[in-house]
Amino acid sequence: MPADLVPLASTSQIERTPSREDGIPADLEEDLRAFGCKLIHEAGILLKQKQVAVATAQILFQRFWYTTSMKQFGIGDIGMGALYLASKLEECPLRMRNLINIYDLLLQRTSHALSPKSKDLFKYAPMSYFGNTFYDLKDALVVAEMQILKRLGFNVHVVLPYGTLINYLRVLGLTSRKDACARAWGFLNDALQTPVYALYAVPTIVSAAILLASRQLGISLPSAPPQCWWDLFDAPWEDVWSVCGYVMRLYRERAPEERLRVLRLVGKKDVRGWLEENALGS
Repeated sequence: MPADLVPLASTSQIERTPSREDGIPADLEEDLRAFGCKLIHEAGILLKQKQVAVATAQILFQRFWYTTSMKQFGIGDIGMGALYLASKLEECPLRMRNLINIYDLLLQRTSHALSPKSKDLFKYAPMSYFGNTFYDLKDALVVAEMQILKRLGFNVHVVLPYGTLINYLRVLGLTSRKDACARAWGFLNDALQTPVYALYAVPTIVSAAILLASRQLGISLPSAPPQCWWDLFDAPWEDVWSVCGYVMRLYRERAPEERLRVLRLVGKKDVRGWLEENALGS
């Protein structure tokens, strides 16, 4: 599918997301997006799900927040719904009960990190299948999947970057450098925790991953105009550099309070409470 037919966020959506309209700061929204994608990734590993389904889920998750505010839906619920939907799209469906069990474990672990006993070893307490927790999570999963489809207008086509990366590395003669291939592949996976797959075309994102890998490993590539290697792939330099910025922000040092703030805001009720507190404080 041509790059211009892949659904990307509009300028107005980028400038003012629904969450920012509701008073959530841009840096907090970015951190909550990243944490939601991290939960999807961890759930995928525990469920032994295919990477294509996990990556698709993270991209759908990022797209969703350009149409809806985190005040209306929790990142935990939407992440669970995105992984469930993506597993169907990639023809490797998950059992609903298994997915709910894993997300219950991840949410319990998050709550444990906030408790006074956070330094103690975490022990998972399995839920009762006849209790409210299971049915609440089941309802949240069904609603989340439905809302993703509805708010994205059933446009859930996703182009993954891995095949493009291999082709670009061949063109640049880097396939013999296993360290460069692995590093670029890793940057593509890390970029799934950022909004870039909802903002830029795949050639731009892949070029940014190659740029970061080549600079970290000291690999020289033609970068002087008019022979810039990224021009081979129709990737504008400004966009490539912007993607690099999104990825590198993932690795910035965060204060302990910043980390705890994200952990406290996994559910929509938590976000609403935080917004009310900050509205009163201001």
